[in-house]
Amino acid sequence: MTEEIKAQLNSKGIPDGLTPAQIVEKLDNYIIGQQKAKRFVAVALRNRQRRIKLPEEIRDEVAPKNILMMGPTGVGKTEIARRLAKLCGAPFLKVEATKYTEVGYVGRDVESMVRDLMAVGYNMVKAEMQEKLREKCIPMVEDQLLDLLLPGSSGKKKRKNSSPKRDVHVLGNIFGESSPIQGSLIQVDIPKENPAQDEPQEEIEEETSTSEDMASTREKFRTMLREGKLEDRVVEITVHRQPSFSMNMMGASNPEDLEESINGLQELLSGGRSKRRNVTVREARQILMADTLERNTDSDKAADEAKKRVEQSGIIFIDEIDKIATHGGEGDRQAVSREGVQRDILPIVEGSDVNTKWGVVNTTHILFIGAGAFSVSAPSDLIPELQGRFPLRVELEPLKKEDFKRILTEPKNALVKQYEALLATEGVTLKFADEAIDRMSFIAEDVNSHSENIGARRLHTIMETVLEELSFDADRHAGETITIDSKYVDEKLNGVIQNQNLERYIL
Repeated sequence: MTEEIKAQLNSKGIPDGLTPAQIVEKLDNYIIGQQKAKRFVAVALRNRQRRIKLPEEIRDEVAPKNILMMGPTGVGKTEIARRLAKLCGAPFLKVEATKYTEVGYVGRDVESMVRDLMAVGYNMVKAEMQEKLREKCIPMVEDQLLDLLLPGSSGKKKRKNSSPKRDVHVLGNIFGESSPIQGSLIQVDIPKENPAQDEPQEEIEEETSTSEDMASTREKFRTMLREGKLEDRVVEITVHRQPSFSMNMMGASNPEDLEESINGLQELLSGGRSKRRNVTVREARQILMADTLERNTDSDKAADEAKKRVEQSGIIFIDEIDKIATHGGEGDRQAVSREGVQRDILPIVEGSDVNTKWGVVNTTHILFIGAGAFSVSAPSDLIPELQGRFPLRVELEPLKKEDFKRILTEPKNALVKQYEALLATEGVTLKFADEAIDRMSFIAEDVNSHSENIGARRLHTIMETVLEELSFDADRHAGETITIDSKYVDEKLNGVIQNQNLERYIL
């Protein structure tokens, strides 16, 4: 690996000074409890950075220590993996293992998780490259807008035998106070009725006499454009869609990729698609900026960088992996299907080459995190080969009352803060008393213990039920301050508590 790649990975990975303890501290801002699981993922993440510093002869021998998380739904398994990926800027993908047991499943479809991860990585790198290009593209977009507003003012000479001279028809006086700029329509590309009757000498003289005026007008419009005075002016623009086609796609074995290849080839042969639209300058700026960024982005360079990033720091989170485990006594066709899925996942986790439209991706150093409740099956019900590929196992703890209380109040953008902000948009000042938070935390723990345990997701159920009436009538309470206390909570949840059944409210 080159020093350039190392530097890039260091900038996108864990900084040298960030220890596993510091990684856990950052995860604490979003995830309550589950310290053991946080320690596991922190060490796994740090080991990736350590691997980059190893000599080349040993670096490729160090494989990631894949993690298997066990625990009921809603205790933080997915959130830990997602926050971990955001922390290190790594391409992250979540897939459901049960997806591969559906009717119509074919073995090679398992490889789609790698293709999807590569798509995530490519879009991530492409967005970063375009963000760096944005400042450079602003003058280009500005000139394009001026060409739409003042066709022919750019000073570019037309080739001989070019298309007929065109006029610009403007509705109203563009500089007059009686005709405001906003809402006026500029029509472009309107040919003269009899262009052939114009004498060449007269045309040259006209161009000479008006060139300075056009340049002056263009600069006036440029100033107005920069000051935002033309944002609501309507222009006609042709939107082109460039065909997206890659030769790598032709080798795709997946039916979806093959279909995409055929469609891309058809667009390539037809020259792409175009559509004329009447849009405001504000909208045109966004369209032109996106088009300019797309044309100036080196897609090959983005694909190469994305491939390196996916192979060296990519994370695939396989949820509900327990649903494809086969426990003793099963001899039906479903059990055979589950075992087949495991055997198809195995080579990807072990390390294999997967063909994508951006090139071949090797999965050897991709970090795989499996997760499942394992309430019916156990990790030992997975085939031995797959078990061995998840050497690190951690059991997440069920959430208690104190955990629910902390989840409601402590994390960044906690649930209580979210609902306060939502109702503030309606002019309602919402306050939660400590006793109300205690009561909702107790109810969440109690209902989870007597019915299906859905972890922290129970809090969403309870909060929606408590605030259902207030959210519906929020406009009537504008300017009011409403305090939610334990009595209010019991009143709204009385029927639910008695039945101990929140199934109809589960989101």
